[in-house]
Amino acid sequence: MVDSPNNTDIGTLNEKPLHAALKLWYAQPGDQMERSVDGFVIDIVRGDQLIEIQTKQFLRMKKKLIKLVVSNPVRLVYPVAKEKWLLKLASDKHGPDQRRKSPKRGSYEDVFDELVSFPELMLERNFTLEVVLIQEEEVRRFDEKRAWRRKGWMTVERRLVEVLDQRRFVTPWDLGALLPDTLEFQFTTSELAATLARPRRLAQKMAYCLRKMNVISQVGKRGRAFLYTRTEPA
Repeated sequence: MVDSPNNTDIGTLNEKPLHAALKLWYAQPGDQMERSVDGFVIDIVRGDQLIEIQTKQFLRMKKKLIKLVVSNPVRLVYPVAKEKWLLKLASDKHGPDQRRKSPKRGSYEDVFDELVSFPELMLERNFTLEVVLIQEEEVRRFDEKRAWRRKGWMTVERRLVEVLDQRRFVTPWDLGALLPDTLEFQFTTSELAATLARPRRLAQKMAYCLRKMNVISQVGKRGRAFLYTRTEPA
């Protein structure tokens, strides 16, 4: 239920550039922005659907989403940087800024880094996850007080350059489709990581989430490693 239909400024005071840009990109005529629903501020209200954009740290939204999906259809939008430009602001305020392209490339599988906070939410009929692949610019500023991290460079904001692609995951098996076709029927997280050509840490999070969603099951061990297999949709 929309509690405050006339307030358009709720939650925008500390809004980051990437979040604001994605909200504008998603907005359609008739949408209500920054509305209070059931005591929570929602980015976009579209009819009876609630759209929330979260650029990081899903854990912060766990209690909010669990309560909202009880009586509302909720779509959670998460951006992943498929391409990233790094902009280092001149540390002396007089020299030129430095801009270069990061060699790192994100993919849909990166959503599992955050989804470990509440994988069971994908079992709720009212919950939908949408991952947006973007090109972004990450702005960094030198701070000598934080020299222990990134040699003193800290991220001050993220900017949307372009939306490249998007994919909606309605059921757990939609996420299960991210398992490579070339993966053996029974597999370990090391084998999953090798097939994806991604770090094992991400493969472990992926396996954890898919197991919690009943998309895969643990069937034993291969040496010291847990062995998983795909399950059939109910």
